[in-house]
Amino acid sequence: MAEAIWSSDTGEAVYRSRDPVRNLRLRVHLQRITSSNYLHCQPAAQLGKDLIDLATFRPHPTASGHRPEEEEEEVVIGWQEKLFSQFEVDLYQNEAACQSPLDHQYRQEILKLEDSGGRKNRRIFTYTDSDRYTNLEEHCQKMTTAASEMPSFLVERMANVRRRRQDRRGTEGGILKSRIVTWEPSEEFIRNNHVINTPLQTMYIMADLGPYGKLGYKKHEHVLCTLKVDSNGVITVKPDFTGSKGPYRIETEGEKQELWKYTIDNVSSLAQPEEEEREQRVFKDLYGRHKEYLNSLVGTDFEMTTPGALRLFVNGEVVSAQGYEYDNLYVHFFVELPTSNWSSPAFQQLSGITQTCATKSRGMNNVAYFSYPFTFEASFLHEDESVDALPEWPVLYCEVLSLDFWQRYRVEGYGAVVLPATPGSHTLTVSTWRPLELSPVAELRRFFIGGSLELEDLSYVWIPGTFKGERLSRFGLRTETTGSVTFRLHCLQQSRAFMESSSLRKRMRSVLDRLEGFSQQSSIQNVLEAFRRARRRMQEARESLPQDLVSPSETSVS
Repeated sequence: MAEAIWSSDTGEAVYRSRDPVRNLRLRVHLQRITSSNYLHCQPAAQLGKDLIDLATFRPHPTASGHRPEEEEEEVVIGWQEKLFSQFEVDLYQNEAACQSPLDHQYRQEILKLEDSGGRKNRRIFTYTDSDRYTNLEEHCQKMTTAASEMPSFLVERMANVRRRRQDRRGTEGGILKSRIVTWEPSEEFIRNNHVINTPLQTMYIMADLGPYGKLGYKKHEHVLCTLKVDSNGVITVKPDFTGSKGPYRIETEGEKQELWKYTIDNVSSLAQPEEEEREQRVFKDLYGRHKEYLNSLVGTDFEMTTPGALRLFVNGEVVSAQGYEYDNLYVHFFVELPTSNWSSPAFQQLSGITQTCATKSRGMNNVAYFSYPFTFEASFLHEDESVDALPEWPVLYCEVLSLDFWQRYRVEGYGAVVLPATPGSHTLTVSTWRPLELSPVAELRRFFIGGSLELEDLSYVWIPGTFKGERLSRFGLRTETTGSVTFRLHCLQQSRAFMESSSLRKRMRSVLDRLEGFSQQSSIQNVLEAFRRARRRMQEARESLPQDLVSPSETSVS
């Protein structure tokens, strides 16, 4: 006879289903394979060498005493469907062996089965997620394939954890029984809390391979298939469904070794076209209701800008400050809107003060991390349609101060930067400076009692909005370069010109052209500002030289 083709791949397979797991149906077919199942042809001496007696075709009794109906069995099993074994039938018929409510429930079910003619299954049975076998199996499972495995502390802790049921729901509004954050965890705390507890349900399909008349012994129980399902619909099957592969084999141990084969097939009923269509309608209705709910949260009225206007939204963060002389820094910042064509809502605050932050050593610098968020909104209304008119952009000013133990503050630096003209995320580093007095008394006063030179108008750091002249002179102002402040800005712009309507685009093209030209103008202003700083440093260097070495024509700087 041809040799059977067995499936040797007994690894687990993972599936995912959107249907409820209660619709899962498996067909398990178990059959005993020994020489007694095959046709035994014995030579008949009375009829000749080439003749076979028809009596040889009669079934012979098996050596192990199996009945023909015990040789093969097929059962269709549902998810978490309980099929009792002979051992459980004998156990739960004794009321004294029932200890838990589940044991008493099983006893009542077994008594009902006995009254209705007994159980239909003989060898194939199941252990559900609630049975004690599942707990013991999860506790005794090994993590590696080593014969002499030494379980670690984490493995022992995980083995003692009972996996949560999927049908459990947390109590809403419950009081926390432990702190969310443990600032100083001990080593024992870390060891005891390093445990993963995932929702999982398990089911075992078993087979009793004992000889006829001796069913119900634990030593003859073998696992045919293990099913695990989590709350996300992920189904783990070990071994995989047979399908087109060959059957799996089990060889029993003992004096009379026997060979069994079994197959596992997914026989879950497919949804009818009418059911699929009805399910699609249900999902469509559900998604539609969810969309309506989200729309109700957002609102039906979407605020639009006026024609010819541009709204600017800035979600910013004062990230850090570094390179300053003293510790315990805080930043005072504000946004100045150009007087022409810019406005902000009445409730809008265009200034803020961060918390006081101690510095940390990072390389060669002392850095103070603020992570202070702020937000503001402004509107630009373009009214001048002349070609030469370019929009002025808001300017962000900052003032860095330090606070000592006696609550005395010192000015550490001033800085300013033009807000980005393009939407998106931007990280800006603003270099700062502070006024300087060339006097030892001023530095002593700054060190011992605090206080230093301050600007009456912070907009003097940049070009003040009230300045109307052609040249802004800072002649005679002595400064010292200090540290820098880092800002992270997320800029959003809203305008009707961004809509796809060609008519609105045509009407707003003049505004967009000017905004595009402003980005070029901003780059030019940055170059000019760099030249101004270079000239300022040259002026400071000249002032430090003796007066007889400096010509009168070089002392005026506009």
